[in-house]
Amino acid sequence: MSDNRQIIVRELPSAELSTDHFELRTADRPVPGEGQVAGRTILMSIDAANRAWMAGTTYRDAVQVGDVMPTFAVLEVVESRDSSLKPGDLVAAESVWADYATVPAQRALRVSGTRPLTHELSVCGIAGKTAWHGLVGVGRPQAGETVVVSAAAGSVGMYVGQIARALGCRAVGIAGGPEKCDWVRNELRFDACVDYRDEAWARNLADACPDGIDIYFDNVGGSILETVLFQMNLRGRVVCCGAISQYNTDSPAGPRNVPGLIVVKRLRMEGFIVMDFRHDDRKAVEQLSEWVQNGTVRVFDDVVDGLENAPQALVGLLAGDNRGKRLVRVAPDPPGVPSA
Repeated sequence: MSDNRQIIVRELPSAELSTDHFELRTADRPVPGEGQVAGRTILMSIDAANRAWMAGTTYRDAVQVGDVMPTFAVLEVVESRDSSLKPGDLVAAESVWADYATVPAQRALRVSGTRPLTHELSVCGIAGKTAWHGLVGVGRPQAGETVVVSAAAGSVGMYVGQIARALGCRAVGIAGGPEKCDWVRNELRFDACVDYRDEAWARNLADACPDGIDIYFDNVGGSILETVLFQMNLRGRVVCCGAISQYNTDSPAGPRNVPGLIVVKRLRMEGFIVMDFRHDDRKAVEQLSEWVQNGTVRVFDDVVDGLENAPQALVGLLAGDNRGKRLVRVAPDPPGVPSA
């Protein structure tokens, strides 16, 4: 049946991404091979990493012209050639921007369906686990320390600050614009949030961190990382998660005075990928779920409807127009799955 909509990469961007770099086409529904399942896409994750994959090889192969855009998604199994999964099962897996896709059964994580499916891609999915593993596993916070996180209104940053507070730390966000900063303070309950678009933002950050910065969770890189490094405390930790400020340019710039500052302040600066900590995923999800249930952590899912709107959803994310975890809903939840 030629009713499977797909969004392919029509052209690779050399600088700023636009919707013109993508093309919607129709193909036959995929047929699973041995050990695979075919699934109907319900929800797709939209992440800054999608743009990084288009720039070259990272921790995965680079996206090429003509590829269906890769993503992480929740799917309903419609056909299975593996005994571990059957039609009707819900799974989370690396997939593509399409109505239907095939995935290896052994790489598909069964979804319980006992909570809103959006949580499978946000607080209990890649976003929440990235925040938890990065802060806890790499940053190693101690109660009373000051934790600063950039892109604080984004899918990962929003959880970093809330986790920091849950662990007894002071949480300070960096975000773009006064409205976002107010949202981070009032809705996410950070102790403070600084607008990096304000000319005096470096001084404002120092005012918000009177005891200096012990942990910086970096989602943006570039000049913001440079500014924060100057305000780090002795033996501070810098958790390198992403560099969204560098993805949409053909001339990325790193922080100056490195490694000078790292040496003088004896900083530990470490990058990570969420899959590095897969062995602790259960611990992360259990803790995050408990915090959500008792109100310590609030969940805000930014859902865009329609597969056809995925390109604009990604372009908008890179421009910072999201609040919380951005998702694209491709199809309604199956009957019987809680929607709220």
